[in-house]
Amino acid sequence: MRRGAVRHGLIGGLALACLAAGQAASAAPSRLDAGTAQAADRLPLGPASLMETRTPRQVATGVTHIAIERGQSSPDDFWTVTVGVASTEAEAAELERQIRAAGYEPRRDATAGTSPLSPGDQPLGWMVRVGRFAGQQAAQAAAAELAAKGVRGSVQFTGEDGRATTGPWSLDVLIVDPRRFSGRLGSELATGIVPGRETTSSIAQRTGALAAVNGGYFVISPNEGGKPGPGLAGTDGDLAGISVVRGDLVSEAVNGRPALVIPTDSGTGTAVRRLKTLLSVRTGGERREVTGLNRQPGLVVNCGGVGDAYPLAQPAHDYTCGNDNEVIVFTPRFGTAAPQGQGYQVTLDGNGTVVSAQEGRGGAVPAQGSLLQGTGTGAGWLRQHARPGVRLKLSRSVVDAERGMPLPIQPQTSIVNGGPLLVRDGEVALDPVRDGWSPQDIDGADRGAFYNGWYLRRNPRTAAGVTRDGRIILLTADGRRPAHSVGLSIAEVAQVMRGLGAVDAINLDGGGSTAMIVDSALQGVPSDSSGERPDGDAIVVLPER
Repeated sequence: MRRGAVRHGLIGGLALACLAAGQAASAAPSRLDAGTAQAADRLPLGPASLMETRTPRQVATGVTHIAIERGQSSPDDFWTVTVGVASTEAEAAELERQIRAAGYEPRRDATAGTSPLSPGDQPLGWMVRVGRFAGQQAAQAAAAELAAKGVRGSVQFTGEDGRATTGPWSLDVLIVDPRRFSGRLGSELATGIVPGRETTSSIAQRTGALAAVNGGYFVISPNEGGKPGPGLAGTDGDLAGISVVRGDLVSEAVNGRPALVIPTDSGTGTAVRRLKTLLSVRTGGERREVTGLNRQPGLVVNCGGVGDAYPLAQPAHDYTCGNDNEVIVFTPRFGTAAPQGQGYQVTLDGNGTVVSAQEGRGGAVPAQGSLLQGTGTGAGWLRQHARPGVRLKLSRSVVDAERGMPLPIQPQTSIVNGGPLLVRDGEVALDPVRDGWSPQDIDGADRGAFYNGWYLRRNPRTAAGVTRDGRIILLTADGRRPAHSVGLSIAEVAQVMRGLGAVDAINLDGGGSTAMIVDSALQGVPSDSSGERPDGDAIVVLPER
């Protein structure tokens, strides 16, 4: 139990009521709702009888943090070695054959959820496994013995599978009430520019934040050769989706995916929207679509790109699509040096006039102005139309993809990428295929195993949502530490956000990126053994200046 924790059963909804109202409150009913100080009596995790403690504290006027501890380790959970995830009988039988050939007896455990590509309640498949071990070391020893015989497997804890368990869970919730908060809520780039990463703790310290949580998805370990395929390739720290920082569009959208829109400094009007970006360059009567902003040409992180993007145009999480015919715009937000490579490049001054042009890509990004890089037909367009002295007009707009209307971007606007959508109009609204988590394989990449591990199994999570009366809920859940917290599946984080009163909610980056900082202190325990992971951006709660 964290220091200062109170047993939830003794005070009912006091903790979240205090959090919502920013002052002492009595026991509260079911959830945060319009104009009330209501809150979930208990988190919708495990049996209702589980012990739960909540520790609230006011961070600033209109900003409250609550630490929540729930449940305990289940005697039914154990360590095991997962050799593979099979979606068909033939795949499962082949994995079992390999295991038996190595001298071990296999076991099939059904995945915790169904396939969104199959009708009815057909399971996604099976996790083909070896052993039931009381401790992690014994499972690791078995995995090493299997590997020595040519059978590779991963050590996993069954409490993280996504099926019924008693926990434990350790979560942190931050509520910002724009009606009472006089500071600024918004996004902040790691290192202040696109390249490079920074821990949420460091971002909070650098900006003087009262509190902060990690933000959206980003490139952390470019895939081999920086080519299209599984994983995210490109510039280290490159945001893998839309980003707007203080009104400045930094990164284009993964078209159609949801994002958190914070239109004002106080957070008033914060919403979850499905967005797309429309970018173009024009000279005279000639127009060319701009396919990206502040990223490596040819690498469309999380897919969902435009133009000649391949192998697919729709979102695909943790996959890098390609495009051989691009025009990419670089602004000072990218830093001082543009990516190098083949193609064509032009530099614009602050008025949009081409001041230089060159074969090949690379060199300085102007502090006042922009730089355009072209590949394939994009390079050909620049050669023909962007000669020195010509004035180009760059157009950038963000569009609400569902309403078909431009989204106003003001100097104080922030937008943070994320997904999947968790809650819409007060109801769980999961659509993994639409949001890019389809288990359908792409060019032979096993997306079924990815879907099981990322979406159905429990992991550390970060999420954001909005209540009916406009309060902002920021949630982090520790995971991958069985004795401390087993984490949340995507279905569970959606239910938790709805239970906390969110009428709209979105999942943000999680796993090793999950981090919440309050009063300069890291809350919870990072899942990476090395500690807090450097991220691409963060959501910061700044004091009034």
